Amino acid sequence: MQYSLGMSKQFFDNWTTQLRKGVLELCILSAVAGRALYGYDIVKKLRQIEGLVISEGTIYPLLSRLKRDGLVRTTIAESSEGPPRKYYQLTDRGRRVLNGMDQAWRAIVNGVALLRKEMSDG
Repeated sequence: MQYSLGMSKQFFDNWTTQLRKGVLELCILSAVAGRALYGYDIVKKLRQIEGLVISEGTIYPLLSRLKRDGLVRTTIAESSEGPPRKYYQLTDRGRRVLNGMDQAWRAIVNGVALLRKEMSDG
């Protein structure tokens, strides 16, 4: 990713890291909102998001915390491709939290877009 000549690479790298961390839970909950997914499917899905840059070592601790917080539930299912797999799915509480996160995300995106428009118009 490119960074502004007026912005140091270290500053930009830190900013993008914080941005990614801030949206990761929203992305994980969104990934399992439609259907139950096993951990590596979640990783593959999130790796498709340009700029997110995640690893399995980042996702699994978050999934454990989301389960502990009652936002996702797990089920174990046999797999024809190896050992049994742990699937993650949103709980009702998780769906409510995701809806709130989605509203907050949209408000932020719309607010930033408005600021950027004002900046370009001004």
